[in-house]
Amino acid sequence: MKQPYLSPDDLPTHKTRLMSEILLSQLEEVIKRRFYLACDRIVRILLSSCHWYFKVNSGILMLIMICHDIESYQHIMTTVPHLASKLKRFANQANISITSPVNQGIPWIININDILPGE
Repeated sequence: MKQPYLSPDDLPTHKTRLMSEILLSQLEEVIKRRFYLACDRIVRILLSSCHWYFKVNSGILMLIMICHDIESYQHIMTTVPHLASKLKRFANQANISITSPVNQGIPWIININDILPGE
């Protein structure tokens, strides 16, 4: 068994960890609402055709999209540059994860900084 690098006195309390989780969850919800409002009408309609949410993991914002049918997946894939440009308003580092119904849950993940404008 490995010894922790920090003594128990130096680790955050359960209450502190719980509060951090709550604040992170609230941040994700606010970003989701503001991101949706930043998108144009057509992208909003595309977003409503799939399940989507934000997750912050290790300080990196991730837009997670799960498409229910191949048509919505194809439309979402064409809007990736637009989605990336909107995400850049909220974070310097962010990823987009898109899962199609075809490959049964294997996501396609791209860093927003790897997408060129007009791509």
